[in-house]
Amino acid sequence: MPERGEVAIVGSGLAGSEAAWQLAQLGRRADLYEMRPQRPTPAHKTSDCAELVCSNSFKSRSLENAHGLLKAELNQFGSLILQTAERFAVPAGQALAIDRQPFSASITQQLSNHPNIKLLREEVEDLGKLLDRYAAVLVATGPLTSDALSESLQQLIGIGHLSFYDAIAPVVTTESINSQVAFRASRYDKGEADYLNCPFSQQQYEDFVAAILAADKVPMHQFEDVRPFEGCLPIEVMAERGLDTLRFGPLKPVGLPHPETGEQFHAVVQLRQENALGTLYNLVGFQTKMTWTAQQQIFRTIPGLEEAEFVRLGSIHRNTFLNSPKLLTSRLQLQQEPRLFFAGQLTGVEGYTESTSMGLAAAYFLHHELQGDSLPELPGTTMMGGLIRYLTTTDPKHFQPMNANFGLLEPPQQRIPKPQRKAWLAERAMRELQQWRESCELGTSVTAV
Repeated sequence: MPERGEVAIVGSGLAGSEAAWQLAQLGRRADLYEMRPQRPTPAHKTSDCAELVCSNSFKSRSLENAHGLLKAELNQFGSLILQTAERFAVPAGQALAIDRQPFSASITQQLSNHPNIKLLREEVEDLGKLLDRYAAVLVATGPLTSDALSESLQQLIGIGHLSFYDAIAPVVTTESINSQVAFRASRYDKGEADYLNCPFSQQQYEDFVAAILAADKVPMHQFEDVRPFEGCLPIEVMAERGLDTLRFGPLKPVGLPHPETGEQFHAVVQLRQENALGTLYNLVGFQTKMTWTAQQQIFRTIPGLEEAEFVRLGSIHRNTFLNSPKLLTSRLQLQQEPRLFFAGQLTGVEGYTESTSMGLAAAYFLHHELQGDSLPELPGTTMMGGLIRYLTTTDPKHFQPMNANFGLLEPPQQRIPKPQRKAWLAERAMRELQQWRESCELGTSVTAV
């Protein structure tokens, strides 16, 4: 058994497992801390590393799908998670779905057998003590971070920079919003016309509320508590409180006449810019527990959103995550402590592949930081780079977790026909990631054992 490693990784989920493997393959001795089984969580059923607690699907393999592109990028680095997932794939069409138990058992075995990795079954409660013992620490504890570690984190980063529930509003691509219906304006003309506004007539609004009341809803998990949501109510809860509740709340039309005609409206849905590129907008105040199918059907009845392309749908659930734009550098380091790195859902990404990618990226950033040759930023034309840019440049006042989508990538400078656009973006991403790897002398991909 090796002596204590030079790097500590906290959490053996997808991000932590990937980070440990990549660091070990790069020659770093890593101690991987996992509190299970000594301290179970409300969601996990085993003590295996990289246990999947929700779906068994890693989503599409297609390069013309954002998740497929992210997989292809990860495979350039020889991702342990993806290569193992392929070994335990089950039939699922174009999607990568896996047999969960042998997958996580195999990940655990590969990590345990690696000569540069020591798997320690103990809970980390004090990050300060860990930083005293290791050259660098990577935290990847995910949405169910323990109370003790959460408290230690808050002492480091300050109260108010760690969230324990997310209330996510849907996000649409800017180009899919009907500009002939939606108009730019800020309430009472205060400041710039930064919002897009989708106006309702009375009948449209009443039909919209009726559809929300009739929609299928996602039940809460047993370990979640509805009370923390009172300050950020789901739209269906507001609808249940009366027909006019929404239009006196997030859909209030006051101060939003049409800037050209002066027309007043019965209710107005406002959309706020989601990312620095201006390629994405979110529906303000539209956190919801409606099913994804119901959301797409109902939200496309909003005037101006008939052809909306949703890159994120609404949700409310237990989810510990950092206010990353306020705290992290573009290398996933804590700004005030460069030896402390973060990865996975704790950074504010959603999804299996997204979490894995942040673990991989953080491992490479950490390794090169210890070498004294800080890696350049990942290109914003790649899906990994686009996710990191979202995590670190979004307005921290409105930051919420995000999944992979093409709206995160730098748009092409030339006009690309819509049917060919995603293929073009994917080809560019793969080419520029390879160029980045070559410029950084990262070498060729490695293979899981």
